[in-house]
Parts: sequence; C-alpha cells; structure tokens
Amino acid sequence: MIKKNNRVKIASDIELKDRLVAINRTTKVTKGGRTFTFAAIVVVGDGNGVLGYGLGKANEVTTAIAKGVEMAKKNLIKVPVHKGTIPHEQVAKFGGSRVIMMPATPGTGVKAGGAMRAVFESIGVTDVICKSKGSSNPHNLVKATIKALDEMRDPMTVAHYRGVSLDKVFNG
Repeated sequence: MIKKNNRVKIASDIELKDRLVAINRTTKVTKGGRTFTFAAIVVVGDGNGVLGYGLGKANEVTTAIAKGVEMAKKNLIKVPVHKGTIPHEQVAKFGGSRVIMMPATPGTGVKAGGAMRAVFESIGVTDVICKSKGSSNPHNLVKATIKALDEMRDPMTVAHYRGVSLDKVFNG
C-alpha cells in the first residue's frame, strides 16, 4: 500500500504532533461480566509534509492512544506540500472509501471531513478541497487519504522524470 521510496526514517530531530482521529469501543460478554476494549486511530505529523498513522488497541483509552502513536511513528511517509496545498488533483480508494482531493487557492481553508481533516492538518496543508464517497469508516478514510497523498508527486520530481525544465511542467 505505501511505497518504499517515500518512507521516512525516524529521526530524533523531527517534532511530531499526534492527533486522535477516532476511538472505537468493543464489548466482550463473558460469564464474569462485560469486558471493554478500545481501538484508537492516531495520525502523527510534523506540519511540514511528514505523516504517519497507527492503530492501537488496549483495555484503556490512554493506553490505546499511546500504542497508536507508537505505531504511527513506525509508518512515516513524506508528502509534497506546495505553497500550503497539494500539488495536483488525486483520487484514491481503500476498502469501501473513495476520496477525491483538489488543490485550492490561498484562503480557502481545509474543506474536508473529520478523518481527512486530521490527516491534512498533521502535514501542514492549509488550503485543500476534498470529498469522500462511499464508506465513512474512519479507518478506511484515513488509509485512502494517505494512499492518495503517497501517490502525489511534486513538480520537481515530474520535471526530473520527464527530463524537462520546471517551466515546461507548468506551461505544458
């Protein structure tokens, strides 16, 4: 799902901020009573294009969040952010969720749903327009958003692959 070339090594100088996306409570009924467990989806980012997500499960909410943060720090990727927005339009699908992202002009803000908004705010995107179709399951929405962001290419990379100047990429 996530390409190897966009992976980021965990560095001690990266200041990562974590955001809780969703908490799910499950119940197991035994003859001794009910046992509650919690699953927390967490997104971490440095506000400068580094992003990771993780799922933590435990008997307490705080422990589940801590496990999710540790998992997210192991799955970091680098996302190109171009002048506070994404470089180009992108569509991705994961499970039953489908996300559509479009760059926006400065001042637009983050026009996205709850699970997608946490991802964009973690990487430092300030202007973007998004739409989610299909399932609104936060697990699949976060994974579809990260999949779409992982497939993004910045203009410098496109110019390098095509063997043309940066002006040719924008002016056709």
